[in-house]
Amino acid sequence: MRPVGCSWLLSNRSSLRPKELASLLETVVLRDLDDTREDTKELHGTAIQTLQTDRPGLVRKLRDRIEGALEVLLDTGSFTPSDCDEVQLPVYTPSQQARRLLDQVRSKGELAAKVLLQYFQQTEDHPSPSNQEALPKKKLRSTVSAQSHFLSTYGGTSSLSLEDIYTEGQLELAQGGSEAQPQTGALGLEDVVGLVGTLNQEADTVLVSGEAGSGKSTLLQRLHLLWARGEALHDFFLLFPFSCRRLSSEQRELSLRELLFLHCCWPDGDQDRIFQFIQDHPHLILFTFDGLDELKQSFSDSEQRHCCPTQCAPIPTLLFNLLQGSLMKGVRKVVTSRPEAVGPALKRYLRKEVLLKGFSPGGIDCFVRKHHRDPTMATAVLESLQSNTALLGLCHIPVFCWIVSKCYKELLGFGEGDCSPQTITDVYLMILQHFFQRRAFQRNPLGIGWVQEHQDTALHLGKLAMEGLGASCYVFTGTELQKCGVTEEDICMGFLLHSKDLSSSTNCKHYEFLHVTMQCFFAALYIVLNNNSDRSTIPKLFQPQDRQQQPGLHRACLGHCLTQQKGALKVAATAAETPNLQITATFVSGLLSHRHRSLLLLSCPGPTLDRKSKQVLTCLSKGMQKHFKSIPRPVEGEKKSMHAMPGFVWLIKCIHEMQDSRIARDTMAKLEVEHLKLTYCNIGPVECTALAYVLQHLRNPVGLQLDYNYVGDVGVEQLLPCLHVCHSLYLRHNNISDEGIRKLIEKGIQCERFQKIALFNNKLTDACTEYFAHLLKMKQNFLSLRLGNNNITAAGAGQLAEGLRFNRSLQFLGLWGNKIGDKGAEAIANALKDSQTLVWLSLVDNGVGSAGACALAPLIKNSTLEELWLTKNCITRSGVECLILALESNTSVKAVWLRGNELSPEEVEEMTQREPRLTF
Repeated sequence: MRPVGCSWLLSNRSSLRPKELASLLETVVLRDLDDTREDTKELHGTAIQTLQTDRPGLVRKLRDRIEGALEVLLDTGSFTPSDCDEVQLPVYTPSQQARRLLDQVRSKGELAAKVLLQYFQQTEDHPSPSNQEALPKKKLRSTVSAQSHFLSTYGGTSSLSLEDIYTEGQLELAQGGSEAQPQTGALGLEDVVGLVGTLNQEADTVLVSGEAGSGKSTLLQRLHLLWARGEALHDFFLLFPFSCRRLSSEQRELSLRELLFLHCCWPDGDQDRIFQFIQDHPHLILFTFDGLDELKQSFSDSEQRHCCPTQCAPIPTLLFNLLQGSLMKGVRKVVTSRPEAVGPALKRYLRKEVLLKGFSPGGIDCFVRKHHRDPTMATAVLESLQSNTALLGLCHIPVFCWIVSKCYKELLGFGEGDCSPQTITDVYLMILQHFFQRRAFQRNPLGIGWVQEHQDTALHLGKLAMEGLGASCYVFTGTELQKCGVTEEDICMGFLLHSKDLSSSTNCKHYEFLHVTMQCFFAALYIVLNNNSDRSTIPKLFQPQDRQQQPGLHRACLGHCLTQQKGALKVAATAAETPNLQITATFVSGLLSHRHRSLLLLSCPGPTLDRKSKQVLTCLSKGMQKHFKSIPRPVEGEKKSMHAMPGFVWLIKCIHEMQDSRIARDTMAKLEVEHLKLTYCNIGPVECTALAYVLQHLRNPVGLQLDYNYVGDVGVEQLLPCLHVCHSLYLRHNNISDEGIRKLIEKGIQCERFQKIALFNNKLTDACTEYFAHLLKMKQNFLSLRLGNNNITAAGAGQLAEGLRFNRSLQFLGLWGNKIGDKGAEAIANALKDSQTLVWLSLVDNGVGSAGACALAPLIKNSTLEELWLTKNCITRSGVECLILALESNTSVKAVWLRGNELSPEEVEEMTQREPRLTF
């Protein structure tokens, strides 16, 4: 007979507190175990004997694995569906279900018993928590679900459901993990914590890096929601989400236990037992830390080591030791940050790094349509974006896409021409106008003096933003708002959000800006509109390198603007973050552009605006000169080259924000290089727009190298205005598809100087070869085409051959890492057999066999070819014999590379002796 107590508990669980329920369940289960008596029957076989002798322990193990065990028994044919239903009757407690399952297995015989014991053995390394631990899991799921339901960042201005608005961003493994990443497969959310791209198996920390506004916080929020619903991250029993912005406000020293329970979820049950479970099963636990770049203290090798989970320590010490593994080794951690904020001290402890690169063109379309349920309105907004390529490029960044979607009335109200938004500053002025208009909806529409009308609000919020940046502070108390003059009316404008999590834990209201870029924008407004600011403010804002060398300088830089208002916020121990000050300087450049002069004249005297504008121009000129002077002298025989750094790209963006072609022209007149290298510089569509705006004024053509960035199709379109000054364009590993190539070739055919292109490891298919064939037919001065590691097959090679047949200039052709096979090799060989210019050809790793090698032999005989690369194919002896025979007729060929083909060591040795130019 089943004990009555269990049935009563099941029917009355809702009226009991979780702690009471857990305690009573344990009592009843123990009584159930003591009262159970099994019939003595003759047992046959060792597996059945084990089930009987270990029965009490097996019941405990089975309680939380009923479904898994039944699934295995069902799959192996040991159980029928009706057997499973009988075990899972709703009147049974988990322990009773476990006993019933063991009885059923025993009745089925030795085979079923072995299946069950094997299941126990396989799951021994992945223990399931007991019911006692399941109670805090339920509360934690509920808490995380509630926190993740609505968009927590800039969407806080309205109740945007994350489910309704979330749009996938582009995820990519950082360089080093690219070998593990499928060439055509996109990374998904669960791949962030999955095995794909793992570089260090011993490390536990995964870094998700991306620029400001790229969607890092929203991605984490989505992961949290999916875990809370049981739809993802099934390997993790408990998930603890942390905000580094909130943790920065924590002044106390805490132990790990306090960090978990105070900042995430306070358990109702036995805290000691729950914390012990976390320590015993670290592989079942996931910590997430959002916004590591918003911590006031950066990590260093000298950070204090801390490995005791119950010992108190400062928050930065706890975090560093958690992330590098001294504390809670085995717990998986996912951290988000801007790239430049994570230094070598932490990077060496990363399991892998995943880059979040904003929206694809399809993502922009999807987000806008989700934001506007009216299809007609969504289509109108998208059409407006398509007609404004600069704005389309900005929408690659999710926060800009949200602003554009939010301000659709203002966007659709612009006519064609220069009045439409072109820069980041334009977009933020548009959202500023939108919020002011929303508060003034009962009055007449805002006029030309709308900035002057709301100048007090702008100055109050600007002062708060400035003080925050100076102290690396992003969460503000009500007292701090009052000291900066922020009123309730200012708060109601919607630029500040109520920070509910922190407010509830400290019993006082806390506020934060909609987004960190919004805080930077208001700081820039304050610099421009404040008539009492110190003259040294702008020069110091544009000197990030000096700030890094002098930790106290950030306060000097921002403090001059605050007109003796000291002590309003606690100053951080370290310098203000350079990235945020660079964003602020970018906004200052945009606000002081001529296009916004009439808007600001009513709020700031003309001479003051002129003085500040001249200061910005001087800073940009000096900054550029510093980069130009660092260009080394070229090695004899090589081109003069400049390897630009991210700081150079930032200055280019500032020049673009000013929208003055004279400034761009004067700047480029001083740049005298033949090759401009911008690899690994986080170049996206936004940066491409700025680069094209400035580089189009170069006096002499350059080779532009943008390898290993995230240019994409949108970025390619933004680069077109400067293509006429590029003799070479290198776009390796940039997520470019056939559509981007179509637009590039359309423009490239018209550019006389354009002669070389490299597109290794993009997303090109056979469709792109039609465009390249057209390019080769039309441009008889084109020299180099490199399309390695894409998805071109024999059909694409045949299409490309149509263009090669008519071309009389190509010298270099690279198709390595595709899938052209013998047929593709034959098509290429036939098209090039009469070439008098080709010197280098690579068909490495293309599935080329002996038939393809024999087809290439005439190419060796009759051409100017110097190097032929056929490494990692499937060529046998017969194919190599054809190549040897052809080499006898051509002494100009320097090498034929054949390593990694289907040849025995003896054949390799023999053929090397016969023909030394064969390289194995």
